Amino acid sequence: MPNLTQFRALLIDLDGVVWIGETPLPGLEEFFNCLHARDLQFLLVSNNAATSPEIVQSKLAGMGIEVTQGKVLTSSEASASFLADRLPPGTPVLVVGEAGLRSAVERAGLTLAGGADDARAVVVGLDRQANWSSLTEAALAIRRGALFVATNPDVTFPIERGLALGSGALIAALKAATGLEPVMVGKPEPHLYIQAMARLRSSPEETLAVGDRLETDILGGRRAGISTALLLSGVTRREDLERSPIRPDWVFEGLPGLTRALCADGE
Repeated sequence: MPNLTQFRALLIDLDGVVWIGETPLPGLEEFFNCLHARDLQFLLVSNNAATSPEIVQSKLAGMGIEVTQGKVLTSSEASASFLADRLPPGTPVLVVGEAGLRSAVERAGLTLAGGADDARAVVVGLDRQANWSSLTEAALAIRRGALFVATNPDVTFPIERGLALGSGALIAALKAATGLEPVMVGKPEPHLYIQAMARLRSSPEETLAVGDRLETDILGGRRAGISTALLLSGVTRREDLERSPIRPDWVFEGLPGLTRALCADGE
């Protein structure tokens, strides 16, 4: 059994690690008990742009896990921060995304554009209500020179019935329609992990990234210079791992194995 007691900070993915859809994954309560028993610092760091700290806190509470909103960092928040650093306050931004991304853009001091005509930037995340009209407005704005930003490249995300379309599928449609590449903020780019370590005041050497996707969670950890643990409870399967050039430092079937490695007594 690997020993991970050298780490004092964990950056933990949500979908496929903590839950799938509305269903908590096995060992969730014991995992959080372990974090508290060892007094480990942690952030729940998600590429899911449709969620928000408020949503994550409420969802975990329904699963019997109490966390503060400050323990959550999403690609929506990171993308809004990226835009606010590059645009004047009040700049109209066209959002293809859900409430979590829209509210993050507004909290960052920007405004929501009503369409392509006034948009100076376009930010794209998971949007389960996206349609031809909303994607067309985004494509028109991008072709007119609007800054094109994407929250994350995940083409799918796990739900109880299988793999659903993710934000990467919408981004692919806009790339095809415009011939342009977005600036990617979420994993596998290192921005999320770097922001997370800054919030926890942890160094790369003492930080462990936990995720279920090789091409985002694990590659993002590599790019941020931190160690990684892959859980096979979400998107990645054992056969995917065997074929991939992206190598995590540790592999576990799910949270119970990770908990045993973090807390030798399993508590």
